[in-house]
Formats: sequence, structure tokens, C-alpha cells
Amino acid sequence: MARDRSPYGLLASALGAVVLGLGVFLPWYGVGITAQGVAALESRDNQVVAQFGNAALQQQLSGLHAELSSIAGSQIGSISAHQAFSRIGPLLLIFAGLGILIALNSLARARPSELDASGRWVALLGAAALLCVLYRMLARPAGEEPFLTLSLREGAWLALTGSVAMVAGGLWPRRASAAEASPEQLEDVWSRLSGWTPEA
Repeated sequence: MARDRSPYGLLASALGAVVLGLGVFLPWYGVGITAQGVAALESRDNQVVAQFGNAALQQQLSGLHAELSSIAGSQIGSISAHQAFSRIGPLLLIFAGLGILIALNSLARARPSELDASGRWVALLGAAALLCVLYRMLARPAGEEPFLTLSLREGAWLALTGSVAMVAGGLWPRRASAAEASPEQLEDVWSRLSGWTPEA
């Protein structure tokens, strides 16, 4: 019996690959400064003022220290995967591009062959992207740990969702297509329905 790949799996894979590609350019990490980092900056500023400063400089720095204290623990910026990773960012874009091409190519074919392995290829690309994304979610870029904090942002979560969608779409179950009945099978069915057999 011939079997065709369901278009829903390929559509899910293509959509997941698009989401993965978009996730690379969105913020992956939110950068914040800790209270310890603020204290270190204030200490360094106080040393500079004590060595070179005057009353006007001390007054300006006291206002700056008040502003720094107010932003301690809050997010002061963000980093995308494209900015943070020299290798993994482009690699994720390659996985996404190949996933889109393979899925759309399979969707464009009217009758995929029995040996069509496009779903497995897309699932393999999605699994490789998923491993890269999970690695970078768990092993965040190195920074001055006591002074900076990195929190996950929407880009990382979108890339994770897109990778999972690629894997799920690639492994989507096949659907059975209607097989053409042979003349012998049609004759057998007719004889059962009518009670007539050719030998009778």
C-alpha cells in the first residue's frame, strides 16, 4: 500500500524553522548589574575622586551613584544570539534555512516517493538546533559573574520552540493513501455482494 507524508508535519517543520531563524535575531539574554557590581563601581569612583577629584566632581559622582543604586538588579540591556555567538548563531541560521528548503521542497512535490526521507532530515536538523539552543540556554556567555547577571529572554525561548516544532514536524506520522484495487479484488467483492461467482 502506498503511503504519503501528511502535509501538516512539513508545514509545522517549515514554520518551526522560520521561528528558529527569527529567534536568532531577537534578544536571548537580558543583562543586569548586581548590587555587588554597583558597590564595586562606587568604590572605584571613590578612589579616583580621592586621588584626583575636587568638590564638584564628588557632587557629580554622588548623583551618579544614586542612579546606579536604583538600577541594581534591573535589566540594563539585552544581547541577541547573533551578537553573542560567533559560531552557534550562524549555525542556527543554516539549520533554519535548510529546514525551510527541505520542507517546502517536499510540499511542492505532488507525489512524494516511498523512499522520501525529507521528514527525517528535517527532524535531524531540528534535533541539532535543539541541542545548540539548550546548550546556550544552560551555558550562558561568560561574564563578570559577581557584577553582571544574564537572564533568558524571548529569543532563546522562540528558538527552543522552533527547534522542537522542526523535530515534531519531521517525525509527524505518515498517512495511508487509498490504494487502487486490483481486478481480482473487485471481482471477489462483487461476487460476495451478489452471491454470483464466475464458476457458477
